[in-house]
Order: sequence, then structure tokens, then C-alpha cells
Amino acid sequence: MKRIWFLGLIPVSFSIILLCNSHFSLPSIPAIQASSPKNIQNEIQYELRDLAHSQVHILSIPPGSRFLLTPALSDKAQTVEEFAQKYLGDKQQVSAVINAGFFDPVNQKSTSYVTISGQLVGDPQKNDRLVNNPNLKSYLSQIFNRTEFRRYLCGGVTRYDVSPHNRRSPQGCELIDAIGAGPQLLPKLNLVTEAFTDVAHKRDALGSNEMNARTAIGIKHNGTVVLVMVAEKPAVSADSGISLPMLANLLKTLGAEKAMNLDGGSSSSLYYKGKVFYGKVDASGNPVKRPVKSVLLLKQES
Repeated sequence: MKRIWFLGLIPVSFSIILLCNSHFSLPSIPAIQASSPKNIQNEIQYELRDLAHSQVHILSIPPGSRFLLTPALSDKAQTVEEFAQKYLGDKQQVSAVINAGFFDPVNQKSTSYVTISGQLVGDPQKNDRLVNNPNLKSYLSQIFNRTEFRRYLCGGVTRYDVSPHNRRSPQGCELIDAIGAGPQLLPKLNLVTEAFTDVAHKRDALGSNEMNARTAIGIKHNGTVVLVMVAEKPAVSADSGISLPMLANLLKTLGAEKAMNLDGGSSSSLYYKGKVFYGKVDASGNPVKRPVKSVLLLKQES
């Protein structure tokens, strides 16, 4: 069994929204969590936290587990359930799938970097609608250095990290996988640095202070990786979900020291052991099943 360690890199981000340094205290509500039978599947812990305006789905992958987090990119956008069905026949059995990077729904090209098995397979600099958008031209250097979740091999040992795209791999480590999104949530919420907000031009690309469905990933001090999908509640859909400052605070209360936002809103979705949870609901309270371009797969090591 491989031991998983996490590198202490400081991520740098960029975006197109409004900087907010305030932190909100979330209600302390006990997790709804079943006891964990001693088998390989239950090395992963699932929790559902029922908050006043949202339901929070949490997957915790402890260090030393026999599971790997790896990105996947599709030629055509598809739901997390369709991603799961595609990879269920893989000898590395898929237990969970969560939406990941940003993409352009018009041309269905990634607007986030995606690296799989050491190869760059998703490149936002090749997305014409992004590169040639006059409203984004002044932000491109920041957009191309957004935060990403990385998997390294360092002397045969798997290590995860949250890092800006342009940061070099640590000495003695090989970058195997990476998926970009942003902004960085912890240790600091980097909305302006990653060009998600611009106060002077009244830009707030992710609606940072609005309640919405959100997805995030964090790393705890002990090496545990936490996947979080915050879903809206149909009964309070007009004011449901979570803001980005609240999301950062939530990851902090879960024990994460480093964390990043993934694509959210209608993209927020999670597949876990045969069940699918969607984050966004429509005006009638029905789940929005939006196809996405990239995901993170939780796969059992061979």
C-alpha cells in the first residue's frame, strides 16, 4: 500500500469576480454518517450535512487508502453519471465522480488546463472564444495561471497538492495529473488574483457573494483529501446554496488547510457508489442535470 503525502505549496490564483475577505460562521450541525464497515470501499467516508439553505455532500479520502484521484476529460460534455458509466468497466473500479474544471458550453472546449498521465489534454490557450474575447484580454495572464489540483509521483510515492498552474513541480517529483479551476479558497480566498473579480469594472464572474450550488476540493493537515458538493434545497431554491466566502469557511471547518473551488452552479454534481446528486434545482424544484467537460474520478488502485 502506498502512503500519500501532500506538498506544502502556496497556490496563486486568478479570476473575474469581487474580492471579499469576510468569513461567515456556518451552523454547527452534526454530520449524518453511517459507521464504516472494515472493507476497501469504506476507506472512503461519506457524510451528508443538512444546513438551513443547502445540503452538503462530503467525501473524505484518508491518507494511505487504496484509491487515487485522477481527472478525466470528454470530447463531448456529459453528466457525471455518464462519466461513471464510461469508466465503470475500467479495471481500476470507479467509486466516485465529481465535476471539476471550467468549460465553454458553446464550443464545449475546456477553459481550464487538464493534464492526464503527464500529457496536457486540455489547454485554455487553444480555446478561441476565450483567447479572442476582448472583455477578457487584460485578464488572460491571470486566467492561464489559475489554481489546479495536482497529483505527483515523488520517488514512487503519490502526493497531492493545490497549486497555481505556472508553479514548477518540486525537485524529484513528476507531475502525473492536474485539473484547473479556481479560485483558491484556502489558505486565502484569491478572487482578484485569479481574475474572477474586478471591483473597478464591477466584475464578479462567479457571483462570489451569491448563494449557489458549489463544488470544491481540500487537503487536510493529516493528508486527507475532501471532496465537497453543496446542493441547493428545492424548498428554499430562491436563496439556496452557499457563497464562495462561506464555502472557504466550510472547508476550513472540515479541517482543510488548502482548498480550491471547482466549477459550480449547474455543473455541481456528484456520483458516489451508484447514486447521483445534482447541486442545482430549477424553478419547479427539479435537479438540473447539466453535462460537464471534465471530472475527477476516484478509482481503486490496481
